[in-house]
Amino acid sequence: MNFNDFSKASQQFNQFSPEMKEQMMKMAKARVKEKLLKWFATPTFVVMGVTLGAIIGALTACFGDISDRLSAIRDANPLYFIPALALGGALIVFAYKKWGRWTERGMDQVFAVGLNKENDFPLVAIPMAAVSTWLTQLFGGSTGREGAAMQIGSALSYNISKKLPFENAAHIMLVTGIAAGFAGIFQTPMAATAFALEALLVGHFELAALLPAAAAAFTASKVSCMLGFHKFNVDLSTLLDASGFSASIFTNEGAIDGKFLVKLALMGVLFGIVGGGFAKLLGLSQNFFAKKIPSNIKRIAIMGVGLSALFLVFFQGRYAGLGTNLLDLSFGLNNTAGTVGDMAGIASGIHGYDWILKFILTILTLSAGFIGGVVTPLFAIGATFGIFIASMFGMPVALAAALGFAAVFASASNTLWAPILIAGEIFGFNCLPAFFIVCTVAYICNGGQSIYKQKKIRIKI
Repeated sequence: MNFNDFSKASQQFNQFSPEMKEQMMKMAKARVKEKLLKWFATPTFVVMGVTLGAIIGALTACFGDISDRLSAIRDANPLYFIPALALGGALIVFAYKKWGRWTERGMDQVFAVGLNKENDFPLVAIPMAAVSTWLTQLFGGSTGREGAAMQIGSALSYNISKKLPFENAAHIMLVTGIAAGFAGIFQTPMAATAFALEALLVGHFELAALLPAAAAAFTASKVSCMLGFHKFNVDLSTLLDASGFSASIFTNEGAIDGKFLVKLALMGVLFGIVGGGFAKLLGLSQNFFAKKIPSNIKRIAIMGVGLSALFLVFFQGRYAGLGTNLLDLSFGLNNTAGTVGDMAGIASGIHGYDWILKFILTILTLSAGFIGGVVTPLFAIGATFGIFIASMFGMPVALAAALGFAAVFASASNTLWAPILIAGEIFGFNCLPAFFIVCTVAYICNGGQSIYKQKKIRIKI
């Protein structure tokens, strides 16, 4: 606008009535405020992501450390704690009725809030999720703990978002909290970012939350590590080099190894069936027992007694808890140092029925109403199932276990990029093409099932 145009606009403005001028000034201020909020939104979200990542990383490290200590106490004294699983379950139900009403749905509530079906996420969900998971772990319930970690992150971030004046702040901060919680407990920030972005809506990435989620995930992972919480880690390349096996899908000439590719695809189909079957049977089992025993406290007490007996009958707690004992056996890990053992130790002690017993007992534990998560048991199911089928495809057991670790998680959670990235962050990125193929096929072959109640986006062709 030149000087003459500006002068004419000024003259026209002066001709308006005082009320009109006041209205125009309000509109101008609102427009400027809107622009400023848009400019400052992303930087503010990133700063909030870093801040929340540090807080959530510290909380999840503390939560995970206590969980490990309680699991170690149970493993050292299985006959003292596993028989009391029903008592632990009754305490969980009583606590939720007394102090945590409306928060007992766990990750289902996180997804309900994320999908705008609900707009209340009380902070009491944080201690309730943590303490309930600790009780489940102490008394031997076969559950994970990432669910509690993500509830800690999402509840905190969602409630803080209510103070922010930005559009869609609640949704972006919820995704940011999920990423921070996942990263804090697993220390896999790239996978955590991908999981938080793709978990709410199947087939859709919440890209508006990309930067704050990544900032929160990397910060939470770093803080968790700095506080001494250990990360499950396997140098798969070293194991494969020792066995003389190349996991590359490419030959030395650069061509694709068709035979190896077919093997990976067929393994992906089986992993997809196992993961999808787990998600489907979990839903059916939860509905069945909820109808047969409508009372939460009766259901968890009755099933808790039965589960205690099963956990003790099957090798005094071998399938109790997270399943990290099975992962250690699968990869020959030294439990205290967290390092890879020699090749003779890989899969030593793993039996062909380990995966199915962990599969069944995890479903029954969650169906009873015990609190925790499901991802770590899925890792154990996938790794042991991979070892079970390794000889069928002529695969080294370490590679088969790693492929199952990631692919069963992909099929059961109905996510793709998070499992691929978590495989890279835990096992190394040298075998990423193999993980990509197996996880992709497993994701396609899961029958559309998921352990989470997600919203699906259907793409019309």
